Amino acid sequence: MKKLLIGVIFLYSSGLAFAQSEKEEKLPPPSATEDWSVKPPLVTPGETCAQPPSDAVILYGGPADLGKWEHPDGAPVKWQPDGEALTIVPKATDIRTKEKFGSMQLHLEWRTPDPSEDKDFNRGNSGVLIMGLYELQIYESWNYNTRIYYNGQAGSVYKQHAPLVNAARKPQTWQTYDILFEAPVFRPDKTVEKPAYMTVFHNNVLILNHVELKGPMVYQGYPKYKFHDAKLPLQLQEHGSRVSFRNIWVREL
Repeated sequence: MKKLLIGVIFLYSSGLAFAQSEKEEKLPPPSATEDWSVKPPLVTPGETCAQPPSDAVILYGGPADLGKWEHPDGAPVKWQPDGEALTIVPKATDIRTKEKFGSMQLHLEWRTPDPSEDKDFNRGNSGVLIMGLYELQIYESWNYNTRIYYNGQAGSVYKQHAPLVNAARKPQTWQTYDILFEAPVFRPDKTVEKPAYMTVFHNNVLILNHVELKGPMVYQGYPKYKFHDAKLPLQLQEHGSRVSFRNIWVREL
């Protein structure tokens, strides 16, 4: 009888505790989790995928935008504008923006030349050097016709990350990169607080998913961070191949 009484008391106590718990966990009204503090600004998307949104900084939309670029020595651009496209002139050196950027959303379109123009491994070779340091490779990688290490093909963070898939189109065909870049953050003592990250869509296919960058691009050796400014110019690489560019725009984050 004593054991039965203890059991009844236990069940009664448990029931009270459960009821109390249910009462304490009563959910707040839906309005409690509605955030009305900061209204996102209006941005008008382009009428087509090729058109930039209303808040974009247009870096190249035609010859009129050449003045936004320069060679690293400050000289006027020697690359060849042709309508909407800007084509590399071999041996003319890289070009970079006069404006400086940090974290960004970047869109650009590129096209590799006729493969017969290039020799050996240098097929449609160029690159997008974000902040002039972190390279997303441009290369003729359609159907793996050109043999190169996987972290050096189109869509790779050069010598750091191979793309998840090869989404390259045929040579002489326009291709797109849509890049989300998070710039590194340095502490006051100039050590790295947060590394850089990159997400990339190649021809609307996700090929790099928030990958951590190990440092600026290096051809030989291993990358490592070195303190630099929070904003630096965007750079396009001249590597001896007549790669063309068009519709380049950026949204600062």
